Amino acid sequence: MRILEELGKRNAGSREPFLIGPGGALSFDDVAHAATATSDDIAEINPGEVVALIGDFDGQTIATMLRLLDAGVILMPLTPGTSADHDYFLESGGVDWIIAGSHAERVTGDGANDGGAGSNPLLDELRARQHPGIIFFSSGTTGRPKAILHDFTHFLARYATPRPPLRALNFLLFDHAGGINTMLHTLFNRGVVIVPSERTPEVIASEIARHGVELLPATPTFLRMMLLAGVLETGGLPSLRVVTYGTERMDQNTLDRLCTTLPGVDFRQTYGLSELGVFQVRSRARDSLWMQIGGKGIETRVVDSVLHIRSDNRMLGYLNAPSPFTDGWYDTGDIVEQDGEFIKVTGRAKEILNVGGLKILPGEVERVALLHPDVLRAKAIGVANPITGQHIEVICEPRPGASLDRRTMMTHFRSHLQKQLSPHRVTIGEVAVSHRFKQK
Repeated sequence: MRILEELGKRNAGSREPFLIGPGGALSFDDVAHAATATSDDIAEINPGEVVALIGDFDGQTIATMLRLLDAGVILMPLTPGTSADHDYFLESGGVDWIIAGSHAERVTGDGANDGGAGSNPLLDELRARQHPGIIFFSSGTTGRPKAILHDFTHFLARYATPRPPLRALNFLLFDHAGGINTMLHTLFNRGVVIVPSERTPEVIASEIARHGVELLPATPTFLRMMLLAGVLETGGLPSLRVVTYGTERMDQNTLDRLCTTLPGVDFRQTYGLSELGVFQVRSRARDSLWMQIGGKGIETRVVDSVLHIRSDNRMLGYLNAPSPFTDGWYDTGDIVEQDGEFIKVTGRAKEILNVGGLKILPGEVERVALLHPDVLRAKAIGVANPITGQHIEVICEPRPGASLDRRTMMTHFRSHLQKQLSPHRVTIGEVAVSHRFKQK
């Protein structure tokens, strides 16, 4: 599929903007014009070369992205916010070119084709297909981020079937598979993407009201921040129809509060992995954490309470780590409960704590912490113990303006948890959140 050609057909005759952001409104005509404008630097880039594109969802970046993919490059979308990791990203992906704004620069030495991309068999396989590619990076919460390589021709297949257009706020970032998915879905279906000037609860709520946003994709962490900021309780978001949440586990207490605060909004859980692409997910109900995962070319199974998925649109592999697939199956590491065709994620296999032989999920302790009205975020960890092997310690971050102390929280835990589940120590402090608004 030639992207610009296909988008030209779908957007023929339309001068309506598909993107509204801090830089103004952007129509497909604007993108098409920018993409066909001459650029000697970009014209020098060859098919199959790896190009790091640093930017955001602005007209110039989007136009450059579409033009590069049509030219058959392997694209690595990056944001200025991760600049501290850029050297690592460039080396991991074997980058040949870096583009920031209108400037394209060829990389020399390590990471260029003479010593980087040219020596990677996955990149060679993609070049042999003569297909464009895209590289995403994992969040790196459990180690250095992994470079995830997709065949972009397969990535595009999901947009072949037209979907209803929506006015969506693109909360997710340019370097996130979900952010790229939202932008392309909107482009291919003549919807409108609203790009916020800042990702704070107050600004997001203001943008929803100002632009008549119908769809808000966000993380549970950020939705909790919006609840505590009080920006959802004013009744000033009449256009909002759907809120999707994912990328981390939602707790039932927060979902219940969201459903009560926004009774006319449909809450839908999403589930996706950068390694496997986006799935079709159906929530049992707007206030339920049970979901059904499926879609064309998607298979699921549960092995020892852990979810495994096989997808036709899976990545080619990691550029900087061994393949995680066994006969095409990917171990998600998510512990799930089953109820017929529905599953509920209860934790991560690698996070299970062993306290005196008792297996404990940190998420259960964190769930109880969040029942306290003055707790904004909580993080439970296992600490080595010479008698029990491990004991539980919890960091609790108070909501803004709240007074929270360790004694109060210890009493709270003891009143909600069995003795063996109660934390050994509680610390009042800040819980780290990544640039993608996921709890670390």
